[in-house]
Amino acid sequence: MRMRKKKWADPYLEAHQDYISDNPTENRGKWKQLLNCETLHLEIGMGKGSYLIQMASMYPNDGWIGMEKDRSAAAVAARAKLENDGCITNNRMIAGDARNILDWFAEGEVDVIHLNFSDPWPKKKYQKRRLSSAEFLKIYRTVLSDHGKILMKTDNVDLFEDSVLYFQENGFLLTDFSVDYRRKEHPEDAITEYESKFMEEGMPIYRLCAVDTVKHGDPQ
Repeated sequence: MRMRKKKWADPYLEAHQDYISDNPTENRGKWKQLLNCETLHLEIGMGKGSYLIQMASMYPNDGWIGMEKDRSAAAVAARAKLENDGCITNNRMIAGDARNILDWFAEGEVDVIHLNFSDPWPKKKYQKRRLSSAEFLKIYRTVLSDHGKILMKTDNVDLFEDSVLYFQENGFLLTDFSVDYRRKEHPEDAITEYESKFMEEGMPIYRLCAVDTVKHGDPQ
């Protein structure tokens, strides 16, 4: 669901470049130093930022970066963080497109990539835009550390089934897989705004964890 454009978004983003940048090239290769962490998480398509904000609070020793190309949504996320607790010690945001990740992150710099309820792009002609498509997996492979992983959650069964194939066809191994993730409690994992709505409607949440067999080696 696209967010209606907010007139205040661009001025807000411009005024808070120390927290949310649209081109953080100066931080490339320096994110862990900036956030004083050993483990760096990157959420791609953070929406209004609820997951990132919760997880950064739950895991203060890890570094958290949220990326969102919709500038209105990115501004809402930044304002939610800055005006509620203002603690930016271990987290930052990027108002930008995931296709530019290689400009902003060095090879092997990211330890965990989170894909939460990404746009399913159901029409076949647009499926290359999916954040789990082969084009993006190639990019993720470059920035993931040797022990890095990708965590994906969605309510869309077609996207999930297709993504399982994308990962397998592009040299990733699924180390965890669930077709009803929230059937059991997972207090270690924050619940997103979308996720909460789906759970209230009794919809299953699909989740997987994938690692790069090129870097990890295939255990089989």
